[in-house]
Amino acid sequence: MNCCTKCVLPETFPGISFDENGVCSYCRKTPIPTVDEKREHLKRFEEIIEKKRGKGGFDVLLAYSGGKDSTYTLMMLTQTYGLNVLAYTFDNGFISEQAKVNITKMTDVLGATSVFFRPSFPLMKRVFGLSADRLIYSPKTLDRASSICTTCIGIVKAMILKTALAYRIPLVAYGWSPGQAPIASAVMQTNPRLQRVSQRTVRDPLLEACGDGLKPFFLSEDDLATEAERWPVNIHPLAFTEYDENDIIRKIKEIGWVKPEDTDPNSTNCLLNALANYLHRRQFSFHPYAWEIAGIVRSGSMGREEGLEKVSQDEDMKMVRYAADLLGVTVPE
Repeated sequence: MNCCTKCVLPETFPGISFDENGVCSYCRKTPIPTVDEKREHLKRFEEIIEKKRGKGGFDVLLAYSGGKDSTYTLMMLTQTYGLNVLAYTFDNGFISEQAKVNITKMTDVLGATSVFFRPSFPLMKRVFGLSADRLIYSPKTLDRASSICTTCIGIVKAMILKTALAYRIPLVAYGWSPGQAPIASAVMQTNPRLQRVSQRTVRDPLLEACGDGLKPFFLSEDDLATEAERWPVNIHPLAFTEYDENDIIRKIKEIGWVKPEDTDPNSTNCLLNALANYLHRRQFSFHPYAWEIAGIVRSGSMGREEGLEKVSQDEDMKMVRYAADLLGVTVPE
């Protein structure tokens, strides 16, 4: 399969084309943040956290998976900036046991408060099973993540906002890599209009497929009517700070984080990821992490060969079948 000579996007990626040098259309049109842009966003970020610090019981609500990127973000927020963090973990029923240990240990070491939110597993089994078996979302929505991950992330983002609004927490943070979150959205004020658009994209198709049992996990009309001054600012610090995966792992290992051995190469916390990746590649002929890895490679934070390895490895079928058996879905060979 032909891939871009500059990033890792394959010829099967939607809407892609290549020039005479084999460089893809996304590389040609996607601007790479400059040093000055990163400094500008860092300055804005630091100004906002000083403005918001001490305004609520917690300074920031972090979506915390226990993985490497969210752990490093937690480390940055607590150690570098001295913020009072509420680390919120959505337990989808597939968190690695080592990731759970990491969550407890890292929040203790870094002085953060930890909260687990765990829906009933039968509900999650139904939701993820339907996400695996059906094309719930528009294909365009799935350019950057698998159907299963889109479902999980959609619930996480909604629950994070609901919690921030309820507890009047002024900042919401995510440990998204530079390939997941463009720098333009790295520091962004949330508002009900944007959330309505987001919910139409993920919540509405999901509720149509899975029923009203998921309604409590998304913002209600009362939530959306919350006064403007209570809506938090979203921050994605890894978009404008130095990002080196190996350096991140080295630093968090120094304070006790342990890499799980039962997750796939693109996750350090989730046992469902291998199945999600496998099904996405079977259906769409490209890896669901291709967009993210391509962005990291373009930014210079990862070598192209390392990126290609990440998006070309076959999934461990033992991991795939483990998740499929728990969901009761058939894995196509």
